[in-house]
Amino acid sequence: MSIKVPVLESSLQEEAKKALYPAYVQAEKEGLLKERIEALFAYYENCHLCPRNCRVNRLKGETGVCRATARVKVSSAFPHFGEEAPLVGRAGSGTIFFSNCGLRCVYCQNYTISIQGEGIEISDEQLAEIMLKVQGFGCHNINLVTPTHYVPNIIRALRIACQRGLRIPLVYNTGGYDNPEMIQLLDGLVDIYLPDLKYNDPSQAATYSEGAYNYPYYAKLAIKEMYRQVGDLIVDERGIAKRGLILRHLVLPNNVSGTKEVIRFIAEELSPTTYVNLMDQYRPEHRAKEFPAISRRLKREEFQEALKWARQYGLKRLDRSF
Repeated sequence: MSIKVPVLESSLQEEAKKALYPAYVQAEKEGLLKERIEALFAYYENCHLCPRNCRVNRLKGETGVCRATARVKVSSAFPHFGEEAPLVGRAGSGTIFFSNCGLRCVYCQNYTISIQGEGIEISDEQLAEIMLKVQGFGCHNINLVTPTHYVPNIIRALRIACQRGLRIPLVYNTGGYDNPEMIQLLDGLVDIYLPDLKYNDPSQAATYSEGAYNYPYYAKLAIKEMYRQVGDLIVDERGIAKRGLILRHLVLPNNVSGTKEVIRFIAEELSPTTYVNLMDQYRPEHRAKEFPAISRRLKREEFQEALKWARQYGLKRLDRSF
């Protein structure tokens, strides 16, 4: 069975055929995984994995805005069929949901996990076993959901799993609030980047994501670095993602998300051939009812306007057919 995915030319599928192994396999052969693990764990001593720059020593149990320590915490892991078509295929995307989050959005749909911290602490060895178990389910990839604050643990677990036979693509599924320098340390390790670009306006980011006024600036820098590393999405002959960038943008009511400017950024500073998921499924969860501008669901005409802007700026690969 083939998955219908917007593909511009057959050369992308030819590139996919050449990608016999995930990037991290070659990185392990070259000794890069070991080097990157050491560099990433240094971030915990004065934590600046995300642009909050809390500068706490997580190795000593100190916590910042995300409330995470240096021990990884996981909520769940399973084959997920609600992701983008190139990730899901027939067997699903192997999602691992990490607890806590540095963004703390007032409308978060997974707030019990990301804000209340639902989950259990596990060792990096146990995380490696989860990765291998997900591969055993037949999933097409390892999908790391909200990984930013646990990247050092994740890469150490990845190395353990790789040595034990992990061989499916690694997906970095992030809210976009990442330190670009940290993303540079993932070069050659991540196969598929799946970031959000939530806002274009700093004041909106500050209002709805606990004071994260610098979100638009850092998210755009991080996403540009992700695109530099992996480029446009490459799929195989079945339509399954092998490598590249998938960018998500949740359209919020009353243009809180600055959708037109986000689309312009994608088209002009990344590429019109970027694989984009414009999402219309917003619903007011968690504390959203406290904020009048986002206290209702998205109107059909608001999403239609977003699609109009996508056409206006020439985006060629949307996740859905409209």
